[in-house]
Amino acid sequence: MEKDVFYYDNKIVQKFLYATIFWGVVGMTVGLLLAFMFLFPTLTEGVSWLSFGRLRPLHTNAVIFAFVGNAIFAGVYYSLQRLLKTRMYSNVLSNINFWGWQLIIVAAAITLPLGITTTKEYAELEWPIDIGIAVVWVVFGWNMIATILRRRQRHLYVAIWFYLATFVTVAVLHIFNSLALPVNFLKSYSAYAGVQDALVQWWYGHNAVAFFLTTPFLGLMYYYVPKAANRPVYSYRLSIVHFWSLIFIYIWAGPHHLLYSALPDWAQNLGVAFSVMLIAPSWGGMINGLLTLRGAWDKVRTDPVLKFMVVAITGYGMATFEGPMLSLKNVNAIAHFTDWIIAHVHVGALAWNGFLTFGMIYWLIPRLVKKDLWSVKLANVHFWIGTLGIVMYCLPMYVAGFTQASMWKQFNPDGTLVYGNFLETVQEIIPMYWMRAIGGSLYILGVFVMLYNVIRTVRAGSKVTDEKAEAAPLLRVTGKRTKGEGYHTWLERKPVRLTIYATITILIGGAVQIIPTILVKSNIPTISSVKPYTPLELEGRDLYIREGCVSCHSQMVRPFRSETERYGEFSKAGEYVYDRPFLWGSKRTGPDLLRVGGKYSDNWHFNHFYDPQSTSSGSIMPSYKHIITDAHDRSEVQNKMRVMQKLGVPYTEEDVANAVEWMNKQALEIEKSLHTDPDFAKTYEADKKYAKDNGLDFIDMRDREVVALIAYLQRLGTDIKVETPSEE
Repeated sequence: MEKDVFYYDNKIVQKFLYATIFWGVVGMTVGLLLAFMFLFPTLTEGVSWLSFGRLRPLHTNAVIFAFVGNAIFAGVYYSLQRLLKTRMYSNVLSNINFWGWQLIIVAAAITLPLGITTTKEYAELEWPIDIGIAVVWVVFGWNMIATILRRRQRHLYVAIWFYLATFVTVAVLHIFNSLALPVNFLKSYSAYAGVQDALVQWWYGHNAVAFFLTTPFLGLMYYYVPKAANRPVYSYRLSIVHFWSLIFIYIWAGPHHLLYSALPDWAQNLGVAFSVMLIAPSWGGMINGLLTLRGAWDKVRTDPVLKFMVVAITGYGMATFEGPMLSLKNVNAIAHFTDWIIAHVHVGALAWNGFLTFGMIYWLIPRLVKKDLWSVKLANVHFWIGTLGIVMYCLPMYVAGFTQASMWKQFNPDGTLVYGNFLETVQEIIPMYWMRAIGGSLYILGVFVMLYNVIRTVRAGSKVTDEKAEAAPLLRVTGKRTKGEGYHTWLERKPVRLTIYATITILIGGAVQIIPTILVKSNIPTISSVKPYTPLELEGRDLYIREGCVSCHSQMVRPFRSETERYGEFSKAGEYVYDRPFLWGSKRTGPDLLRVGGKYSDNWHFNHFYDPQSTSSGSIMPSYKHIITDAHDRSEVQNKMRVMQKLGVPYTEEDVANAVEWMNKQALEIEKSLHTDPDFAKTYEADKKYAKDNGLDFIDMRDREVVALIAYLQRLGTDIKVETPSEE
């Protein structure tokens, strides 16, 4: 039979690879800066857009969507063409995918430091960018599916199953979690509130890890590990079980991020059950990957590509053992809100995603430029520096997590907390933060070694060109199963059906958990004393979101004696019905704030923002002088209230009409309260006189951002009339 001649598109792979390396350096550099900000809180003082709360989501987005995202596209575009024996369906779609994705990353890099954020973990970008993500993702899927339909290889290899599942699931997750009503071009409010928002967010958040950081990388593992080892995949049957069980079970596990929270118990328990089951398919994939290297272990000693891939798969195994373990309630009670979770996340990110990407880069670059890697020794140096960096990063974070959990829960014989001051815990783990910063420095040093090696290899090689290939055209065959053909073998030549089945599989878990939580009112018992935020409190909450305070402070008191003793009454689902988005948090670098309202004076909060050390000795919180000096733009408050009305918040038309007057009245009360401090009053009047004498504009304190933020903080927890413990 005469063969078709065609050309693989290597240029699109090259673009995504270079983007992977570039954004990897950027994202990890921001992460390293954040690590040092734990040690030097004033490192970026005076530059609001470089504050910790604004840079933290930039780091996570840059590493996940820029570094890992570009790596996924590079790996998929290279492997898909060769597995299907055809060029990508459309050069135009490929380039829209590339440039559209880079534009989204740049938009994130601009908006997040400016405080334009939804503050929902891994979904912080505002609605116009969300729409852009959906469009570019559809372009990617369109290009991939159209390429599959014009393939010259009848059966779809296991890697492609994972690519398809990634496409459909990420699309579903992104669209449903991002549903919101816009206030303007840069601000929106979530379509979900409180407990419902938390469930949808962690259905998305957990499965963003599953279907953006795991399933596409499993597909890459199934292609690049056998290629690098020159061995077939260990078990075809195991890959089938691995794929279907993983995508079915993973989607149920999101609620394990919300254990002991205000989420209904039945949803929490479902999350635990499926999380524990998840270890079986996860380890099935790890075993399939490692046993693919049977007979090739001698090569691992000398080949840096295989070294990176072995550690990557091992890291995947460790992270996917730890994940189900952390979902057990007794373990979660210890680990949640601590640095243990930071360690867990980075085992997966640095080892699994990072090292598999590095191995793939070292394997692909020589093939694209038709030149051996410039220095195998340097690649091995990168491997050992990176491995040491992972160990020095993660082990101290485990120790920090165990230390935090232990200190938070210790009681004296008289029933009081041994460490009643939260900052005693913070000071105890500072040495661990030093070690983390050193580990992160080593890891990024390895990335720079790789960058140098890649540059030298590219310069010594040839220009990247399309690669000539030939394959026999695919002949039409009956759509029915042939005699002796296994069901899954038949399904592998039916890509549309396989995609539909995968979509149904992933929809089941989400539907069972989310639909009842939203529709069955008994899941969220209402509390009559809980009222909507006043206009000033609503504005203050938006400032809290803008500054990324949720990165360090939770608003969720769990029903443990240690927490109720420290913070006050445990959280109730009905307290959060007007919270869009929810702000329960994931980590306590500082104490929980749910019951902070009325705990301190307005002057205490003012001084705390100006100089945290002045009120909280040993604090590693940076100062927020800009919110004290900056005028508060309140021009959108009525629009915000109208959007909240549409979402079900019971503001009346009179409330909206009187919003500005209502807001000014409350702001004036706080300003008067601040003046009760003689030092504040003296300084304020001196500043006012100086401005008048020099012809400068003076902003009344009532019109500054800090007043709105104080109003919000003083509201927290006051709808539930309980006494809040004071912290010495």
